[in-house]
Amino acid sequence: MNKFERIKAALSFEEVDQMPVNLWMHLSAVDQNPKSLALAQVEYARKYDFDFIKLMPFGLYCVEDWGVEVEYYSQVNKPPVVKKYAIEKVEDWANLEVLPPIYGTYGKQLQLTKYVAAEVKNEIPFVQTIFSPLTVARKLGGDRLILDMKENPDLVKAALEIITETTINFVKANIDIGIDGFFFATQCATTDFMTKEEYEEFGVPYDLKVIESYNDKTFFNIVHMHGNNIMFETISKYPVNCLNWHDRWSSPSIAEARKLTDKCILGGIREVPYYDKNNNFIKNSLLLDGTIPEIEEHILEAISEADGKGIILGPGCVASQNIPEKNIYAVRRSVVQYVPQTLV
Repeated sequence: MNKFERIKAALSFEEVDQMPVNLWMHLSAVDQNPKSLALAQVEYARKYDFDFIKLMPFGLYCVEDWGVEVEYYSQVNKPPVVKKYAIEKVEDWANLEVLPPIYGTYGKQLQLTKYVAAEVKNEIPFVQTIFSPLTVARKLGGDRLILDMKENPDLVKAALEIITETTINFVKANIDIGIDGFFFATQCATTDFMTKEEYEEFGVPYDLKVIESYNDKTFFNIVHMHGNNIMFETISKYPVNCLNWHDRWSSPSIAEARKLTDKCILGGIREVPYYDKNNNFIKNSLLLDGTIPEIEEHILEAISEADGKGIILGPGCVASQNIPEKNIYAVRRSVVQYVPQTLV
């Protein structure tokens, strides 16, 4: 099987020659230059023979053009951070305007897509990372978003419409270049941040508008549910064909998810440290400090939980940039050498 055939088979719960896998991470030392980031991502994918590329624009790319001031470091494991939010009072939501996808920071991420397409089109599937409109709003104003939703819901909803239209513009431009799908990330669909009723009102309608702008035009469409206490039953019903969340440390587990959805699961690899019930640090993730046998056992556990089908191996979120090379190879070797034996 080639990588396209393998991904499509996994998405359809069909038999694969080996489980598809990817271990994505930010490349914060180079992610301010779209060509450098593209070449680094392609080199990484080819080196470890991963089955797809998740484009890794820095997490604030979607808000800088609206006025968020960003501090850059261009260092390994030190991503850009917000220096000043664009929304400092509720009235500021009225300042947003629909943005084209070809200028500013959005335009740089479009260049990233073009450079990767030039390198791997028809060789390795690649998906663009986009954020839910409500997540973008949170990045624009921080957690004051919750207060503004209550104080002036109509103004916030008008801003969400503008963010949605801007995101769709970016989506369409990526499709024109030849993107194979989208990694749609929501960082607000958790009861740690808002109620389910609030997300149904301020999240779901805008999420669906974005997803419906591409879900019948691209074949590999993932939704990522970030954080703990996620609204899995709501988000898993979105019109996508692949679900990603922190299945190794938050609910549901892969086995539990199998009872709730018939969609392909992207996950199974714990990317974060281990903590006790009181949130005290126990040890780093296996990716950082584990032995090769421990990593291989970890991978096989995930595949077994999914009954060996309808799963693409990957982290629950971005992995550390400090993972030893031998452990990345161990992840890759696990699906090549051991998975077929579990499926006999």
